[in-house]
Amino acid sequence: MSIQSSIQNLKSKIKLYWPLTKASQTGLLLATGLAGYMSARCPVFSMPTILGLSGSLFLAIAGSTVLNMWWDRDIDAKMGRTQKRPTSSGQVSEREVLLLGLILSIIGVGWAVAMDALYGLVVFAGLFFDVVVYSMWLKRRTAWSIVWGGISGAMPILAGRVLGLGSIDWIGLTLALGVLFWIPTHTLTFSMKFAKDYADACVPTFPSTYGLGVTRATIAISSVLAALAMVVAGYGIGMAWGFLRLLGVLSAGLLMLAVAITFKPSERVNFGLFKYASVYMLAAMILVVIEVI
Repeated sequence: MSIQSSIQNLKSKIKLYWPLTKASQTGLLLATGLAGYMSARCPVFSMPTILGLSGSLFLAIAGSTVLNMWWDRDIDAKMGRTQKRPTSSGQVSEREVLLLGLILSIIGVGWAVAMDALYGLVVFAGLFFDVVVYSMWLKRRTAWSIVWGGISGAMPILAGRVLGLGSIDWIGLTLALGVLFWIPTHTLTFSMKFAKDYADACVPTFPSTYGLGVTRATIAISSVLAALAMVVAGYGIGMAWGFLRLLGVLSAGLLMLAVAITFKPSERVNFGLFKYASVYMLAAMILVVIEVI
């Protein structure tokens, strides 16, 4: 095999496997980890540490996502929005996907442990909750699996704070709660939009289990708690009044959309809240980083 054909083969493999990492979702969680690290007001310009944090978190998060894709390949094949994924459409080998997920996860967690034992433990906890507890154990059994998925999503920001501080403190836990309560706002709006897909795959969701009314009320409550937690955490890290006020404005936008979806529900409002939830969390993380710098 020539070098050129080998390069082409590698490119085609990367093109197939890259979507399995869900780059946008992984990137958002990585951003929360970096914000958590910088919130500790440690020497944020220590590039080796920042690169180590970025690399270990990216690999661990991407690895867990690939493992989830491998585990869910059968139900993904039944849902319209996921039928064309490489895992569910048979474009990639199941064995290769499993091996890739394990390699990324092991390297990511191992790298994290090598940097700091407690940091590595939190990173491992995030991976364990995501792959074993959420995907393998609960996702196909109960709508409440999103709570455990939320705990997993909250681990990167806590991990970053732990790496910067050297311990777990109330601010790190509050930041983690902010992400934990934000995740239902993101995922429940998604489950309403794709209710038929989840029904086809026999995956229990809040809309199918408790109805749209309860789901919308849950979204509203979780949005309030997420906004409150982020503002309290911002105050705790000593965020300047101007930044804190901007965070409050962003939180107000989240709350208004949550109220709208509760009392004036529509597909447009649902989609708007789904999109705004991601923008809100990314903006909150950017505010934390800018304030510390």
